[in-house]
Amino acid sequence: MPFCVSCGSGYAEGAKFCSGCGNALGAGTASSASVAPREPLRYEIYGDNLQVVRITLKPGQEVYAEAGKMVYKMVQISWETKMTGESISDKIWGAVKRKLGGESLFMTHFRASSEGEVGFAGDYPGRIQAFDLVAGQSVMVQRDSFLCAQTSVNLSIALVKKLGAGFFGGEGFILQKLTGPGVVFIHGGGDFIEFNLGQGENIQVDTGCIVGFDSSVSYDIQFVGGIKTAIFGGEGLFLATLSGPGRVLVQSMTLEKLRRELNPSRSGGDERGPLESIGGLFSSED
Repeated sequence: MPFCVSCGSGYAEGAKFCSGCGNALGAGTASSASVAPREPLRYEIYGDNLQVVRITLKPGQEVYAEAGKMVYKMVQISWETKMTGESISDKIWGAVKRKLGGESLFMTHFRASSEGEVGFAGDYPGRIQAFDLVAGQSVMVQRDSFLCAQTSVNLSIALVKKLGAGFFGGEGFILQKLTGPGVVFIHGGGDFIEFNLGQGENIQVDTGCIVGFDSSVSYDIQFVGGIKTAIFGGEGLFLATLSGPGRVLVQSMTLEKLRRELNPSRSGGDERGPLESIGGLFSSED
């Protein structure tokens, strides 16, 4: 099946416009059979709960990262901060989308003149997850979770389709969409649990604990149940329901929970102040 190189959506043979992004198809498309094989990216995820991804770049290989995520680099690795896109309008629109997705306006590109190493890490205790995406394959991740990726990976935004999920989900209306081909790394809090959901299989998750999921997984928000559970349960008023097929990645710690524990005077709708969850009806702590 051929794929749109702008958004990664598959399309039928003979189609003139992509149903995913609306861009014209033709010269700017690629099929899964015609994509040139890419050289594997060598990397190691080092550490436990303060992880660093160590990437070894061969001559000509390049990755890009969110500004401020680099920990170190060897002198063989050159770097340049820039806006992505070929035209001025592409650069501006790309910057707007990155800002909506919780990222900085600029991305930093790292390229090897000879073999060398560069390391990246998140901003708070947590883990790093790698996704090796084939051409056209997409994964949806929470805002602020993008760490770095090969330059062949397209970073975009995706709007949550259901109004309830947008208002009450911990991810808000906007998620980040990462489309292959290439290896991409994301960062989340605490430890990760991965679920592989079958067709029609569901899982309910605290709204802020979703790290990412395959684009084949549907996402909605549901009320937790009775009023007593909602007020005194300490989990907030809503849970995210994810339906398979596809992978779901869940984090054990969110940045908001970490802030709450480090600043006990700023309490939320948990067991220390359960009635305060009523006041957070139209907001999410996570």
